[in-house]
Parts: sequence; C-alpha cells; structure tokens
Amino acid sequence: MTPAPAAGVDDEALASRLRDLALVELDALVTGAPAMLVGTYADDVADALREARGRIATLRGVLGGADPLAIVDLPARQRASEAAAAGAERARARLSGQAEAARALARLAELAAALAPRLFEADRRR
Repeated sequence: MTPAPAAGVDDEALASRLRDLALVELDALVTGAPAMLVGTYADDVADALREARGRIATLRGVLGGADPLAIVDLPARQRASEAAAAGAERARARLSGQAEAARALARLAELAAALAPRLFEADRRR
C-alpha cells in the first residue's frame, strides 16, 4: 500500500508562496524600484517553481504503481471470500491516496502555470 501524500502544511505553504508571487504587479515593480529588485523577484519565482516542480514529481509518484482496481478482474467468488476483505481495504486506501495526491498535484500545477509566464517576463525586464 502506498501511503497518502504528505499534504497539509508543506503544500499549503508552497501554494501560498506561489499565490503571493503571482500577485506581484511586475509593471509596478519595474517603475520606481531598483533594477535589482526585478532580479530578486525573478530569482524568488524561479526558486518557488523549482520547489513546486519537486513536489509535483513526488505527487506523480504516488499516482503510479499497481492498479488498485485490478480486483475487478478477480472472480466474484474470490472477491466474496473472507480473505478478500483486506484486499478491498487496501484498494480503498490506495484509491483515496491517489485522489488526494491528484487534487494536490492539480492545485500546485494550476498555481505554477499562472506563475511560470511571470518568470519569463521578469527575466526580460532584468
């Protein structure tokens, strides 16, 4: 059985960081601010995107592996046995873990998708 992804505090902190960086108005940052501030912003965005990339890769790993619904291919008599109860619980836990990982992956990917173009724009304005 694959454990559920470590979500919560780490993913929330990363999601907040990505959201906060996406809120920065680059035009406002460029006017009236030292040029090095744009570079600092670009470096921070790149670092946050690297962190998101690592977490997304970890979450993808949770989604891989054996098919938890392979139990459907078993004969009905085998699924109905007393011994099959543990298999059913493993399948339920695996599917729940995959669903949790998929939601976290989607959320981080969506936030990273919104932020990635800002990295290119900030690099152009350095």
